[in-house]
Amino acid sequence: MTLSDTAQQALTFQDYPAAAAIEGVWTNTLKKRRSDNGFFMEVARFTGGGFENLPVPFELRQLSVSRAEPGRVNAFHIHPNEPQNELWTVLEGQLKVWLIDLRAGSATEGSRRAVILSGEEPVQLHIPAGVAHGYQAGPAGALLLYGMDQQFNLDKPNEGRLPWDFFGTELWAEDRG
Repeated sequence: MTLSDTAQQALTFQDYPAAAAIEGVWTNTLKKRRSDNGFFMEVARFTGGGFENLPVPFELRQLSVSRAEPGRVNAFHIHPNEPQNELWTVLEGQLKVWLIDLRAGSATEGSRRAVILSGEEPVQLHIPAGVAHGYQAGPAGALLLYGMDQQFNLDKPNEGRLPWDFFGTELWAEDRG
């Protein structure tokens, strides 16, 4: 097939690079077992307060649910006062999650990584302490279940915020492919 000169000059090709590595960030695929009347999905098993079958120890101290309305950008969060690790799973809808390593001296300091979390193909996303995180909800919004290894303290919140565009507005730009 021969393309016109104009089309040939404008043509580009999609590439599929590996996700940027951020030390301590990992995903764990969950299995949905579908049936005629719905589905069943096991999110976690616990022994002595800790998650089983994860690559690193994780002691659950708080479990929360958050609903994001369609298109909502909720960014950027960091927990500077006390180390806090998180495990995220989207139960319904979709989130585009951005992770940026802000740990001074980390082997991956400054690295950025986008992760798509979806209720259709659920995974657990581990966000280690010192990694800034934020998300944008998809067109149907999203329901996020997340566990933390620290409890929220209303008297001394550990919820540091950076502006939504601190790392650039292009992170939240619509993909016009």
